[in-house]
Amino acid sequence: MGTVLIDKLLQTVVTQRASDLHITVGSPPMLRVGGRMRPLATKVLESSDTNALMKSITPERCQQELQEVGGTDFGFAFGEMARFRVAVFKQRGNVGLVLRRIPNEFLTFEQLGLPPVIEQLIQRPRGLILVTGPTGSGKTTSLASMINWINGNKDRHIITIEDPIEYYHKHLKSLVNQREIGIDVPDFPEAIRRALRMDPDIILVGEMRDLATIQAAVTAAETGHIVFGTLHTNSAEGTVNRIIDVFPKEQQDQIRTQLSVAIIGILAQALCPRKPKGLVAAYEMLVVTPAISNLIRENKTYRINSSIQTGRKHGMILMDDSLFNLWRQGLVEEEDALEKSHKPNDLRERIELAKKGIFEDEEEEDEEE
Repeated sequence: MGTVLIDKLLQTVVTQRASDLHITVGSPPMLRVGGRMRPLATKVLESSDTNALMKSITPERCQQELQEVGGTDFGFAFGEMARFRVAVFKQRGNVGLVLRRIPNEFLTFEQLGLPPVIEQLIQRPRGLILVTGPTGSGKTTSLASMINWINGNKDRHIITIEDPIEYYHKHLKSLVNQREIGIDVPDFPEAIRRALRMDPDIILVGEMRDLATIQAAVTAAETGHIVFGTLHTNSAEGTVNRIIDVFPKEQQDQIRTQLSVAIIGILAQALCPRKPKGLVAAYEMLVVTPAISNLIRENKTYRINSSIQTGRKHGMILMDDSLFNLWRQGLVEEEDALEKSHKPNDLRERIELAKKGIFEDEEEEDEEE
């Protein structure tokens, strides 16, 4: 029954275009569709069900890891239809699973609504480009789209370091070598060090979660490579601070200087439920100009937001401006925009004014022209 059931469930995920499937004891399987959780009309799962479902898809080595440390994750393909990233875990002594659907098709920058300046940034000869946001905000999808664009348009050697590999890339104009942590290479810092000896042009670092990884990524970006990385931060300013804070106090001045040279752009993103259904992304885009590079070096990151606001002509935008635009275009509900906002009170006020026909940004635009 386990195998029949998992195929049926995965088929449902694909047909309903759900982003995730949740399986846990005491509840029917749940889908996340358009950001909202929905139970499936099937039986409530028992311990034997979740165990059978887990066994039907989990590789031996991962089942062992589940026993040893209480959790494991891996990627697997559901025929030609989709790939899934699976997290298996124990809760109250029972097995639970969350399967995240990874679409097979790559989306274009236009389809994702990515800031247009991204296309210029990814063609630079070197530098660090960070894509940030909470879990499930579409970072992987945006990065896959950028790698896919380079792969289709440029002859480069691209190395991705992922945990686990999510989107599979074919070799098009570029050569794409994808290395999975735990299978192809033990950890991120080691993988970056090795990558530098593999004649790379572009290195994608799936997660920059510790000092050693961040250090290696920044160094790689300084030495003439494009490095893509992700962090779980919500804003451009927060991202710069997070990276610097990872370092011990006595190294922070040095990393500020290094970062101010290495970093070329930060894209922070948030996913909102789209009206009437689906999802739409809001973006904050920081393009590192010489002026912003100075702010990072001089420890004045608190001034980054006002630089983004005045940096429109460089392709920059603040998250709250992006959310406001989505609301104004009728793509998202006011509550959903406010939930993802960095300054919800300011945004609420601005929306209230807009409802009365007062728009604050129009005077500014006239001045700039």
